This record gives sequence, structure tokens and C-alpha cells, in this order.
Amino acid sequence: MTEPAVLDLSRLHEEVIEVARDLIRLDTTNAREPGLGNETRCAAYLQGYLARNGVDAELIARDRDRANVVARIRGRSPDAESLAFVGHTDVVPCDARDWTHPPFEAVVDDVGWLWGRGAVDMKNEVAARAVAVAELARSGFRPTGDLWFIAVADEEDGIADVGMRWLLEERTDIRPTHSINEGGGERLPLADGRAVVMYAVGEKGTLPFQITALGEAGHASQPTLGNNAVPMLARLLTRLGNGLADPVSTPVVRALLRAVLGREEPDLGRAVAEAGALHRTLVHVLPALMGPTLAPTMLWGSDKRNVMPARATAEVDCRILPGTTQADVEAQVRSLLGDDIPYELTWPEPITPASSSPVDGPVPRAIAAFLAAEGDPATVIPGLCTGFTDSNYLRAAAGTAAYGFSPFRATPTEVIDAGVHNADERVHVDDLLLSVRFHLDLARRLLG
Repeated sequence: MTEPAVLDLSRLHEEVIEVARDLIRLDTTNAREPGLGNETRCAAYLQGYLARNGVDAELIARDRDRANVVARIRGRSPDAESLAFVGHTDVVPCDARDWTHPPFEAVVDDVGWLWGRGAVDMKNEVAARAVAVAELARSGFRPTGDLWFIAVADEEDGIADVGMRWLLEERTDIRPTHSINEGGGERLPLADGRAVVMYAVGEKGTLPFQITALGEAGHASQPTLGNNAVPMLARLLTRLGNGLADPVSTPVVRALLRAVLGREEPDLGRAVAEAGALHRTLVHVLPALMGPTLAPTMLWGSDKRNVMPARATAEVDCRILPGTTQADVEAQVRSLLGDDIPYELTWPEPITPASSSPVDGPVPRAIAAFLAAEGDPATVIPGLCTGFTDSNYLRAAAGTAAYGFSPFRATPTEVIDAGVHNADERVHVDDLLLSVRFHLDLARRLLG
């Protein structure tokens, strides 16, 4: 590992705050409406910032308004292992009426909170990774293998196919050995006095489906005439219950539970209950990692108030574990719905399989080493992201050992969980500097 020069932490802190605020102020809301996305705003900003710091960066776009930015510090050996710092520049929609501070003003308050859409998901991490790459370039860092910086469009939706999947298909030279992306780093103080920090080794896949209740149309002034599909659909949806399947043990879950409990517990139900009692976040995370989840999120019925529809549809967000097939999900759903109410199942999008990387490896070891060097006594534990990230595409295209991690110490997990895809998203500015320092350390440990 190459020894770093003495860092000017005050300068780096100011720099990463400035970059994060600039990115948040660029509205890159991703929604299925014309004129939204505009990730080229952030991509061009990042290209210019990196260029000013001696890093060649290029814009690669399928849609000129939705560009990806790719930069590289070339390694000394073309055969050496490489590392990619990965992120996305789009954000989910928000309603400014629900926010304490306007979501695209990037307010930093008197106690150090940076407020704004993308403050946690994930312009904070994009900023930290960009600043780390810039600092490495300024310091004359010459890695053994290539160090990539990749910030892509359309991660939050993906339907336009202008982001990571397309980029890796278009540019077959982008094939990093290792990568670090979103999906971990939250610090969980446990009820027994210990603390754990999770890193993501993989993500659940996606397999959305639609349930359409089949009734008979009628005039709404005579509710008993016809067979209104809306209440039929309501009865079907209640049969999905809480959207959780019967728990199944997996290698990642077993490793996570072993790390949290400090022992092997063969009784899965007991292990989950004990772990959940140690931190309330685990109450929600663990069950979601033990099988498919089924969450109805979108509804359609009649397009006229006075017409009872013959068809009413719900779209269900379904997240699946590695190895789960469409046939597995269909069998589970049909078992839950029964056969006494007529309905049909349709699949609006093809399956995106889940994937994962090894629980151990150079990146997990580097994460643990960084925390140990910081004097942080937390236990590092593996986990799966319950949501989707672009790491999935890196594994599929390049066989990349792809992980999710950016350390949080000043931002509690409760604040992170409450803000992601919600109002009042915020991060403490001290965690921006901590993330820069981690990424500097990671690059030097793997490529120094």
C-alpha cells in the first residue's frame, strides 16, 4: 500500500461539501415523463470538475440529455486488477411542500446537516468518490491497475435503458475487477453495547407483476348491477398479507446472523428474533432478505367515476433472491391468491436476476482494515441490498466483485432510512469527509 501524503482535511472537507451541494442543486429527477432526467447536467459538471484536477473524463450518452460520465486514472500495468468508484446521478421525484428546506437548494444548516434530494441517494457518495479521484490525481498517485470513476444516468427507473446496462454493452473496455457502489455503511448501535457496520455483497433482483381482477362493468348508481372489479381486487390484495415469504436461509443471511449474534444459531426464527431485538432496523431488513417480497404500489380501475370497471389492476413491486425464477414467484402468488376470485397475472417487465459477490475478498477486507485503522470497534457484517443497484450489471457484464459501502458515523441509520426516497433527505457533512477518506484509503490498499 502506497503511503499517502499528509492530507489537508479542512480543504478536502470544504471541497466535498461544495461538490455535493452543486450536484444536489442540479435537478436530475427521474420520472417517466418527457423532459425529466437531465443527468447530463451532473455528468457535464463532473467532467469539468475532474478535468480541472487533471483527470480525463468523457461523456457517453445514448440520449444527449441523459449522459453518463466515465473517468480513469490509468494503471501502471494493463494486467493488474482494477477498481471502479461507481454511482448514479439521477434522483427520485419529490414534492417540495413536504420538505423543511427546498429539496434542490442544498441547504447546510447550523448543525451541519446537508438537506436535499440526493443527499443520501446518492449525490453524497458521487461527490465523495469524485473528490477522492481528484485528490489522488493531484497527489500524483499511480495505481498498479486502472482506477475508474463511473457516474451513470437512469438508475432509479431504468426503463429508458440509457445508464449502466447500456454503458457496459456499449463500452466493452469498462470491465473493472472490483467496484464500490451504494448500499452499505450505516452504523447500527446494538442493544447489547456493540455496533455493526454492514457492507452490501449483492442486491435482490426485480420481477414486477400485475394482478388484474376480472369482473363485469356496470353503472355506479346501481352497485349490485354488474360485478365491480375494484372490490374484487381489494380482496385479492389482502391475501398477499405483509408481502413476505416464508423465511429461507441463505449463505449471506447465515453470515450476517452469525456476525450479529456472535454464534451459530440453527433455529432461523429464533436467530431473526434475537437479531431484531438488538436493533430495530434489523426487524425490517432481515425478513426482506429471506425470500421474495411482494408490495402492491400502483392501482388502476375505471377512468370514469360513474362506471364500475370490468377490470381493476394492481402492479406489485417484487424483489427476489439469487436463484429465484419467474415460475417460483408465480407459484407463490397463485397459492396466496386462491382460485375463488377470477384474475389474471401479467409480467410488464422481464426478470432482472439477483446477484451477489463473495462475502470475503479484497474489498471487504479493505473496509474492515479502514475501520480498524480508525479505531472503530464495530463488527463489519455482510448483507444484501433489498433494493436494486447498478452493481448487478457490473457482475453480469464483467464478473466484477461489486460491493456497496460508504461509511456513515455522524448520520444515524434512522435519519438515513427516513430520508431515502422520502421528504427531508439529509446527511451530516462530516460523513462526506469520512467517505472521501475511505475511498482514498481503498484505492491505495487495492491499487497502491
